[in-house]
Amino acid sequence: MSARFKRALSLVGVLIPSAIFLTSCSKVSGLGFQEGITSVNDESLSLWQGAWIAAGVVGVITFILIIWPAIFHRPKKDSPEFPKQTQYNVPVEILYTVIPFIIVAVLFAYTAKKESVIVAKTTGPAHAISVKGIQWSWQFGYPEAGPDAVVTGTPAQPPTLYLPQGEKIRFEITSNDVVHGFWIPAFMIQIQNLPGVTNQLEFTANKLGTYPGRCNILCGRNHTQMLFTVKVVTPSEYKSYLETLKASAA
Repeated sequence: MSARFKRALSLVGVLIPSAIFLTSCSKVSGLGFQEGITSVNDESLSLWQGAWIAAGVVGVITFILIIWPAIFHRPKKDSPEFPKQTQYNVPVEILYTVIPFIIVAVLFAYTAKKESVIVAKTTGPAHAISVKGIQWSWQFGYPEAGPDAVVTGTPAQPPTLYLPQGEKIRFEITSNDVVHGFWIPAFMIQIQNLPGVTNQLEFTANKLGTYPGRCNILCGRNHTQMLFTVKVVTPSEYKSYLETLKASAA
């Protein structure tokens, strides 16, 4: 068995497990995100997984293209000749231009499709909550409890955003000063708070629990202190919370 053939077997031994890992798993990992936490996760998770699978396939192919010439096109020890140099290869250059374009086009199409579902405005009852970004915290308003039912946080005391489990929430996203980013990582949600513009977002939180939130757009000196907590509670607990806000605002 030649040394070259042995090296080829070694390379195959590395690549086959990678291919099996990418193609034969019956359930793809959430890669840091859970399924079913919100209605947005249900739409975004498959796109997130697909993007990582595409990146993995591209990475394996790129690894092969780098390692193959390094192993099989090295100069022989007993030969003074330098390996043949190729100045250009038109078919290969066209190929490595077209393939990335196809990958980007497919990812863009799926992203646009998912985005249209996530940001769609639906009909029917929904709880209204306003989210205003302020330097350097957040202000959450609950119109159901009255116009004065507003919770304003500070960097020292980040506010808590209460959401009812299993019921649709309609958000109005604004900013008091500069551009901020309303981001709840576990929910796979991010939308900009723009001064003078009102963005809207609807989703349903499905799992009880407490989740961190923050601003993810560099908005100034104390950007890192723009934190908040999201607390998903039962509908009865949410109703009690609204009553508490109504009483405190009276």
